[in-house]
Amino acid sequence: MTDPTTRPGSISRGRFAAGTAAALASIAVIKAPARAAQFAYKYASNVSIDHPLNVRMKECWTAVNRETNGALEVQIFPNNQLGGDTQALQQLRSGALQFFTLDGGILQSVVPVAAIQAVGFAFSDSRQAFGAMDGALGDYVRDAIRAAGLYVHPKMWENGMRQITSSSKPIRNAADLEGFKIRTPPGALWVDLFKSLGAAPAPLNFSEVYTALQTHVFDGQENPYAIIDVGRLYEVQKYLSVTNHMWSAFHFLGNADAWKALPPNVQASVERNVAKYALLQRRDTQLRNESLAEKLVRRGMTLNRADTSGFRTKLSSSGFYTRWKATFGEKAWSLLEKTSGKLA
Repeated sequence: MTDPTTRPGSISRGRFAAGTAAALASIAVIKAPARAAQFAYKYASNVSIDHPLNVRMKECWTAVNRETNGALEVQIFPNNQLGGDTQALQQLRSGALQFFTLDGGILQSVVPVAAIQAVGFAFSDSRQAFGAMDGALGDYVRDAIRAAGLYVHPKMWENGMRQITSSSKPIRNAADLEGFKIRTPPGALWVDLFKSLGAAPAPLNFSEVYTALQTHVFDGQENPYAIIDVGRLYEVQKYLSVTNHMWSAFHFLGNADAWKALPPNVQASVERNVAKYALLQRRDTQLRNESLAEKLVRRGMTLNRADTSGFRTKLSSSGFYTRWKATFGEKAWSLLEKTSGKLA
């Protein structure tokens, strides 16, 4: 039966509305087609999602995605989700992972000179360290990283000066480290530094640290304030000894083939935004580290400022500086001593 509200050849209001909606929908699809990213990459880190490293990294990748009209989309995997540092480094080198931030002391397994940033008591603070690593010493290290087949960005991301925590006793001076069972990251320089100070160090990926401290496999560990906080190490450590024994920061690394596959405009966007957000992250982390000592005390830790006057003397007398000068080479060591002063 013909709808009495329509004339022959006319269209009912309902049919017209439905047809119009369908037409508009089809136009919308034509104007804004669903586009998959041309490059879908992964980025991994060993810190939690709320650490300034990942907060700023998220902003960085959002900016890159916007600037490249969605050509590059990077998914963030924080907190060792893809495995510990050594596993993630293997994935980066194989191409299973495209971007990764890693401390030079751990990168040492592939690029020996990368650990030079972690020489004990070489830097008094982060500002001094960045002065060296943004300059000639950093250029020397980055040349070695590129020679090993990895992409590396000129700007490092902050981790900070490292402190010692303990469940058994405060570390007041070098003598308190005698026989002290301490976890270190998986880097030869870390292990040698604490052996040279008389401790009993053993390397372990950070993903396993909390449990190892909780079960007293180790007496303690060492990390910047921000890592102690986001890793909730205050739950399994009683004492926080301020030693500033070593500086650490993250190289922004990429798989070389994955990097070369990106068009020049996408590479330019990545490099521009990584530089911008690295500097913002440095400021964020330094401010956070400066405020965390008091916060960690409120969370139950007992804080003391160690007398480190004997630490550097012990490193010298044990041959630590002489050994690492030979390992890194005369050129790298001379660049380090332009900032640190005479070490060996």
